[in-house]
Amino acid sequence: MTKIGLIGGIGPESTISYYRSIVHRVRERLGDHSLPKLSIETLNAFEVFSFCKAEQYDELSDYVVDAINNLAAAGAQYAALTGNTPNVVLDKLKAKSPIPLISSIDATLRVAKQRGLKRVGLLGTVFTMTNTFFQAPFGQAGIEIVIPNVEQIAYIQSKIEAELEHGVVTDETRDGFVKIINTMKQKDGIEQVILGCTELPLLLNDGNSPVPCLDCVDIHVDAIVDRIVRA
Repeated sequence: MTKIGLIGGIGPESTISYYRSIVHRVRERLGDHSLPKLSIETLNAFEVFSFCKAEQYDELSDYVVDAINNLAAAGAQYAALTGNTPNVVLDKLKAKSPIPLISSIDATLRVAKQRGLKRVGLLGTVFTMTNTFFQAPFGQAGIEIVIPNVEQIAYIQSKIEAELEHGVVTDETRDGFVKIINTMKQKDGIEQVILGCTELPLLLNDGNSPVPCLDCVDIHVDAIVDRIVRA
């Protein structure tokens, strides 16, 4: 099997989900006695946020690439980020990385195209929602990305930093996110919503969202498992 290196800690809760899901899906594909070859290099999500807030993108890319280098030294043949915010420097990462990256953005776009979508909402950190690493490739594919308003973006970011990154999940916060999605459905006509922060599946799923979800963790894990078993 191909060995995968996961950039974890961005955040820790999603890293756990990635590891568990990859293990389970490899076993489903290859049998109960099969386990994937994985290494995890843990970064600090709050360091990533600090770099983004200060627009220190060279420092951010160096921070992530150092982790990728460690994974490559441990024998990883591909790397994958367990958080979407560092994709703000994806072009720099691709240029500096010693091994290929399995992109959550590319995987999510493939699924959106398969579903025939034309207008989707995007929830995530403020850096994910206000930068173009989702908007640009989706726009080129003819899919419009809609983001919440300024007040809603600030609310989402505050809940991600203060709660979800620490594994705190409350009904009140879930209701707040559902209200935002419902507004985007009614006002902007979104067909589905991208859960563009990898902690958002702690709160949201097809069962409680006003529109179906493009769950980046679920979609990304499938892409990672495809690469693992392809060898």
